[in-house]
Amino acid sequence: MLRVNMRYEGRVFRPPSEADALIIQATIGCSWNHCTYCDMYSDKTFRVRDLADVQADLDDAVRQVGPRVEKLFVADGDALVMALDHWLPILERARAGFPRLGRVSCYAMARNILAKSPTELRQLRDAGLSRVYIGPESGDDVTLKSIAKGDDAAAHIEAAAKARAAGIEMSVILLLGIGGGRAQEHAVASAELVTKMDPEFVSALTVTVVPGTPLAKLAERGRFAVPPVPDLLRELRTIVDLARPRDALFRTNHASNYLPLGDRLPADRERIVAVIDAALAGRIPLRPEWSRGL
Repeated sequence: MLRVNMRYEGRVFRPPSEADALIIQATIGCSWNHCTYCDMYSDKTFRVRDLADVQADLDDAVRQVGPRVEKLFVADGDALVMALDHWLPILERARAGFPRLGRVSCYAMARNILAKSPTELRQLRDAGLSRVYIGPESGDDVTLKSIAKGDDAAAHIEAAAKARAAGIEMSVILLLGIGGGRAQEHAVASAELVTKMDPEFVSALTVTVVPGTPLAKLAERGRFAVPPVPDLLRELRTIVDLARPRDALFRTNHASNYLPLGDRLPADRERIVAVIDAALAGRIPLRPEWSRGL
């Protein structure tokens, strides 16, 4: 992340691939904020920031690092929920102030995309919003309901089609282990979801039971447990083996994962599966627990 003197409220999160991006907080928190496994925005009440404050932050960034900014990540949890009368001035100010700007991205929920018309999505793309990060976590509707995701697999597939039609890239995030006792169903359905969403990027994270979350309370009562590491690797293997996007960069580079991977699907499917098999056989060392994190 580019270091600039700027106002941030609470903790700020971004995808691994936005590590070198400028982060501007245009919304505070997450408009949904019910997912059972997540505490990222639990300390915030959702609101859209005043547009003048966001633009002031952009102007400060232009003065401090303007010529260096190549990527802009618009936070917080699902900034796509903002109306166009907020989005378009932000994108216009960014385009004018950062001469090397090549990508603007944000987190999004399926419902954020579905709430916007094809014309609105195309306006956003034309104004510079080029990528959205969507976290369905699973393609299994039973799992999606149990984690209170808010959108089912069909909604994610419909949203992906709308984003693609508007020319907006998608990065889809899956969560290994979130199916609990439905590991196989979760993995198979997640592979099918990736195939049907057909994103440019796919990443897998590993579920962490965070204290204070509803998932942690279920774990305390014996109603949820993170699968053993070999089973997590088998979930990963199933997803890689069955998913058939047209051409997607697949990564498990998040710190929560035991086995960092990076290759293309489906072109490098056999090579990725071979690496996972080697890890399962103990021929490749896994990331130790002390170095894993959120």
